[in-house]
Amino acid sequence: MPGMVRQGDSMVFRIHFTTEDLARTTVAEAPMPLVELNQAARTLQNRDQSARLTGWRNRSLAQLSATARVALDFIPSVGWSPTFISAPRTGSAEELIEHVRATPTRHIRTALDAILPQDSRSKVPSLTRSLVDSDFLGLVCDGLGALYEILLAPYWPEMVDAYTADRSIRMRQVLHGGVEQLLSQANPTRMRWKAPVLEIRTPTDNTEYNLHLAGRGLLLVPSMMRTSPVIHYDAAPRPAITYPALPDQPLRRLTVFASTCPAKAVAPVAALLGATRAAVLTAIAENPGCSTTELAAFAGLAPSSASEHATVLREAGLISTIRHRNSVLHSPNQLGLSLLNRMSSRFA
Repeated sequence: MPGMVRQGDSMVFRIHFTTEDLARTTVAEAPMPLVELNQAARTLQNRDQSARLTGWRNRSLAQLSATARVALDFIPSVGWSPTFISAPRTGSAEELIEHVRATPTRHIRTALDAILPQDSRSKVPSLTRSLVDSDFLGLVCDGLGALYEILLAPYWPEMVDAYTADRSIRMRQVLHGGVEQLLSQANPTRMRWKAPVLEIRTPTDNTEYNLHLAGRGLLLVPSMMRTSPVIHYDAAPRPAITYPALPDQPLRRLTVFASTCPAKAVAPVAALLGATRAAVLTAIAENPGCSTTELAAFAGLAPSSASEHATVLREAGLISTIRHRNSVLHSPNQLGLSLLNRMSSRFA
């Protein structure tokens, strides 16, 4: 049932795990547009952010329309915001916004009645209770769409590539150290794993919350925007929490929102692919996050040859390569996946 999502800025939130919860804890398989939109809207209004986002913020503020500002009012820089407008679900932004538009009125009313009277610390918009009106909710959804087009749409392909690279690291953490290593390393500056509790701490600990997962597990959702966790404690089928994607890749995070570059043309890139290089690209697409040694085995090549081909593909913008401990990990970019899809369609 929809409620509110808490931005972790002034509290201690303890998430209690059982053995079943650890077994059911995982990382989101794909980006979640409304979660990231929530983060982006908060970041836009919070000036205490990294200088890497100054250009993005200035461009976005210059484009904000009255429609976009309607939605922005319900996503403050800190505090509570309605969960049903930022639900942790995968899919296209358009599909998810339509899902918000269809939220049953009884769910909205129950959530607002239960939580708004307790939220005296947040600046709740005076029109919050108007969300139960379908016409007004429609305006908010139109605003969400406008916000997405301004804040995220121009950068989404690069964000998807970063998510893919981050997930490859997280899956290796699970492989080598189990879920407990994943929980320990997802956001070490804000989240501390003290078995069997995940503790989310903030500088001012004047409020405490406890969440017992009761066998549901936890969904970890990467975010390119903020380091502050957002806790979706009433999400279904299991609670979710955000963490910063690629924390050890500052240059990668810097360039995602640096500018709105025109899309690369696919046709010139296709000319560089021979049979072997196409096989390498296919192997990476089918095994995202594979190491160079693994790539060589998948493609039937010597490691040195696999590395050379991966270098060419990376320079062409078809794959991403990141270093994790003593391994170099390769993941497909959206351009590489698009090229493979075009080739498959052409020769099907």
